[in-house]
This record gives sequence, structure tokens and C-alpha cells, in this order.
Amino acid sequence: MSRLSTSARLWWALFAIALLAINLRPGATSLGPVLAEVKQGLGINGTVAGVLTALPGLAFAVFGAVAVSIGLRMGLTGALAAAGIVSTVGLLARPFVDSALPFLLLSVLAFAGMAVGNVLVPAYIKETFPNRLAGVMSVYTISLAIGATGSSMLSAPLSGIAPGGWRFALGIWGVAMALATIPWIVLAVSDRRRRVPADPDAPRLSGSIFAVVRSRKAIALAVFFGTQSMQAYVQFGWLAQMFRDGGLGATEAGWLVGLTAALGVPAGFVMPVIAARVRDPRWVVVVLGALLVAGYLGVWLAPATLPWLWATLLGVSSFAFALSLALVTARTRDPHVTTQLSGFTQSVGYLFSAGGPLVVGVLFDLTHGWTVPLWFLLASAGLFTLSGVAAARPGYVDDDLVRA
Repeated sequence: MSRLSTSARLWWALFAIALLAINLRPGATSLGPVLAEVKQGLGINGTVAGVLTALPGLAFAVFGAVAVSIGLRMGLTGALAAAGIVSTVGLLARPFVDSALPFLLLSVLAFAGMAVGNVLVPAYIKETFPNRLAGVMSVYTISLAIGATGSSMLSAPLSGIAPGGWRFALGIWGVAMALATIPWIVLAVSDRRRRVPADPDAPRLSGSIFAVVRSRKAIALAVFFGTQSMQAYVQFGWLAQMFRDGGLGATEAGWLVGLTAALGVPAGFVMPVIAARVRDPRWVVVVLGALLVAGYLGVWLAPATLPWLWATLLGVSSFAFALSLALVTARTRDPHVTTQLSGFTQSVGYLFSAGGPLVVGVLFDLTHGWTVPLWFLLASAGLFTLSGVAAARPGYVDDDLVRA
């Protein structure tokens, strides 16, 4: 299939976006529930396990920084097809190794492909669906949430019943990624001669993600994405333990964390529409910041009293993830600027996500309690709100770059 009609191509592109988005998280989120089995099977100690859990955020930051250059060189569809192939190789191969180092290296390979997808899919949406941004971004963010939630819920049960145990539970996501890559290969072949006309008034940017650092809005959006990402990874890693230390059982604590993650699905419906249709959504950021503070205060002061309420408040505050992704497309005009902003925002942001859980763990070890870590998280909620308000302010990053 060398060419697709316009209508068929758009439907195929939407299918490709949804399928890839579902597979941009399972390679990372499927590992946590079977980490104990992986440690035993590969002879991994606690330190190496800590490195392994930090790899997704670090890889998303490092490889997200070069995704823009890859996209400029190969074209968006070509780069996304290549990213899917690279990730497939890593995900399919790592269950077959028997020691820590090759498992780590193959994990890096898998996360590298996912990082490129994280950065370039929003840019592809901006380029391909300029008049349907809210709807297509909803499809994208909902698919991300489905993939992250579903893989974390299925990993342990698959490990318990499938031949090969944890190896099957991890390897199956390589098969899923391979299937998700096929539509992008078709698009890359179809679009190999296609060139998207850019806005002639938009600044021409290099492959460096730091080209957008001249825009205060770009910096604010990077900090907003980073602080909300940090909150999410802290909750994934530590919230269950906070509830357990507050008097809840392991099963209930695990379900509460699952609730916070599952609320990412309705966020995908709501936030892209708000970003696209509400001219000044700064009030939304303030509300999300207040919910974040209220949720942490509840976990701190009365963890076993109304735990479902605190988990719900934290989960709704995580609507900020879908909002920050939607603002990348809503606050840019030219697809090239969208690509740069996506790379900058996510590379900076995922550094926060890698460092936040580590800081919380260190503070807990030093103080032997959750008071100081929760003070840290409450303070970070202030940065979350201030940066989000600046990012959501009406205006375009493109205009900042022209003025600069």
C-alpha cells in the first residue's frame, strides 16, 4: 500500500495513534507488579532494582531530547515507525536474558522507542488533525491511560497463570508493540514523499529542543508537566505504602492507587476539550492544585478515615497530565514548534518524575516517617499551580519566539 486516500489515511492515522498510545506505557508499568519475581529470576539486588525502576523516567528524558532531531531527519511517520521497531526489539528480547546487565540494556532500548513516541505523537496530531485537536488528543490521552492501567493490573495475574511466569507477562507487551508498529510502517511508506507545508510566519527551529527556551510559556509548561509527572510517579511508588503505614491493608492500599491511575481515563475526555475551547483555563489549574493539596492533607492527617476520598482527590488532580499534553498543541500554531515544545516539555518533565520518588524515599529514610516527605509534596504543589497558571495563560509559544 504505497498511497492512501485522504479519508482513509486520516482514519488509519487515528487508529495508529490509539494503538501506539496504548503501548507507550506497558513496557514500564508492567514491571512493577512482578519486580520481585524479576529480581529473583535474574539475581538482581535492591540497588539494581532501584536503577531499573528509575529507568523509564530517565530514558524518557534523555531520548526525548533527541526525538526532535530524529523526527526532522526521518519525518514524523518514519520516526514513529522506527521508534516502534526499536521498542519492539527491546521488549521482545529482554524476557529471554538471564542476567541483569542485558536486561537493563534491553529495557533502555525499549524505553528509548517509547520516549520518541511520547514526544512525536502530539506533534503528529497537530500536523495531521489541526482542526480536530481536542477529539484526537482525547483519543491519545485516553489510550495512554488504558495502556498504563491495564498493563499494571494484568501483569501479576499473567505471571501467575502463564507459562514462563514473569517472562511471559513482560514479553507479551513486545508482541503488542509489534502490532502497534504495523500501522506506522504503512503510514511511513504512504507518506515518504509527502511534505507538510509549514506556517511561513513561524520561526524555523533547529533540531535542538532548547530552541524554545526563549519562551517563558514553554518553560512554564515544562515545569508544569514535570511537577505533575513527579506527583504521579510518587503516587505510583509511595502512595500505597503511605496508606499501609496509616493502617490500611495491602490489598485496599493497592486498589486505592489503582483508583488514582484509573481516573486518567475520564481526564482524557475532559482536558483536551478544555484546552481547546476554554480561552483562559488558569482557573482549572488552580482547582487541580487545591485538590492535590487536599488529597495529601487527607493522606497525612486521616489516612484510614476517608481513604477513597483522598485517593479520588489525588486522582482528579492528575487531570493535569492530560491538560499539560493538550496545552502542547493548544499553545502552538506551527507543527514544527509543537515538535520542539513537546520534546522540551517532556525531557525536562521526566527528569522531575525520575527525581521525585527518589527524594521522597530519601526523606522517609532520614526522618522515619511521612511528615517531611508530605511537606515536600505540599510545597511542590505550589510550584505545580504557579507553573500551570503561567502555562495555561492565553497566547502562543510561536509568538514568544518571534518576539525573542
